[in-house]
Parts: sequence; structure tokens; C-alpha cells
Amino acid sequence: PSIEGAKVSVSECVVTLGWPNPVFNTTTSLHPPLALLSSFLPSPLILSSLLGYARIVLALLAFYLMPCCPVPAVFFYLLSALLDAFDGHAARALNQGTKFGAMLDMLTDRCATMCLLVNLALLYPSYTFLFQISMSLDIASHWLHLHSSMMKGSTSHKAIDLSGNPILRLYYTSRPVLFVMCMGNELFFCLLYVSYYIEEPHVWLQWLLGVCAVVCVLKSAISVLHLITASRNMAAIDVSDRERERSKAE
Repeated sequence: PSIEGAKVSVSECVVTLGWPNPVFNTTTSLHPPLALLSSFLPSPLILSSLLGYARIVLALLAFYLMPCCPVPAVFFYLLSALLDAFDGHAARALNQGTKFGAMLDMLTDRCATMCLLVNLALLYPSYTFLFQISMSLDIASHWLHLHSSMMKGSTSHKAIDLSGNPILRLYYTSRPVLFVMCMGNELFFCLLYVSYYIEEPHVWLQWLLGVCAVVCVLKSAISVLHLITASRNMAAIDVSDRERERSKAE
């Protein structure tokens, strides 16, 4: 289903849902604060957005538990990360994709990884600089990539020019590759976090940590490509804008 129209007041939320057959209206009385919130959030009650909100709640639970409870903290963190795949799939399957949802999804990813790395920096102070570099690279590359994509007229930061960088093209057009890279990266940081509380990690855990470390390095290399490609795109936009201004002046 798709939302064809919505009218929200402080006392009630009236949502018109368009179905193949028939079309009907539903009127749901909401508590005034919830109705007021609905008027500000784009498509707040669709499934993909609800999954996005659930990701935020799970991530906050993980952050709260990280200083004292490693097992439930990792459980909630990874569950939040797994929902990242499902909310996008739900948005595409139900035709509920929104710019707000795409932005919320990316911000949740970046903030979640950043908060986990902050905790790792506290647990492994000798490697604080590496964690800081990882955080900076992750945030800077994704922000600049998103900004340059939007300035070029793309509807999403995942809308890649098929004639562009082949590695980024594979990264964004192959969902298995994207899933393995993102989940392997998150799993590496989670395993580092859990390993701190284990005196003698099992051999399989060490092997898994090593495999995920390789994925993490590859993911960082892709972030560098993000940064370089986005910087070139921004430079090209600047050149185009100057040429346009020069032609207008002439």
C-alpha cells in the first residue's frame, strides 16, 4: 500500500490509504502529543519508518548497557544493525521509500558505529588514535558522498552513477557485497568489544575476529574511495557553477 494523502490535527490523525481494491479511509484517535508529532514526521507510521525507529531504540539500549553488560549490549547492537537490511527491503517491497527514511537510516548507522568506537577507545586506550581515524573517515566520507550525490540530483546516496568508480558501483549495486561488508565491519568492532571481557578467547573467536578485521580494512578502503570520489564530484560541481556564472556574465 501507499499513502495517498494525510490530514493530521492535534486531536486526531486521519490517514487515507490507497489499496488496489477498494479504497477506504481510517480515522484513528491519537493522544494529542502523538498526533502533533505525526504532523512533523514525514510518513511516520509506515512500516519502514517504524523499523527505523526500532533501530534507534535498540541502539540506545546497547549504548546504555555497554559499560556493564557486554552480552546484551552486543545483542541489541547487532539486532539494530540487522534491521538495517530489513527496513530497506520493506521500503522497496512496499514502495514506501522516503528521503527522510534514507537519511534516518544513514544517520543511525553512523551514530551507532561512532558510539561503539568511543567505547572501544575507552577499553583499548592504546588504539584510541586508530579508532578516532576510523570514526572521522566513516563520518566524513559518508557525509561528503551524500552531499555531493544530492547536489548532483540523486534521490539517495546509494544511487550510484553506473559509469563511475567500479568498486563503488559493485559496493552499492550488489546487496550481498554491501551486506557482507557492512555486517563484517560491525561484527569486527563487536568482537573487539566482547573480547575485552573474555580472558582466554576461543580459537574460533580469534579466527572470526581475523576474518572480520580483513573486512573492516576493506570497508575503510571503500570509505577512502568514497571520500576521494565525492571530493572530485564536489570540485566538478564548483567548476560547473563557475562556468555557468561566467557565461551569464558574458
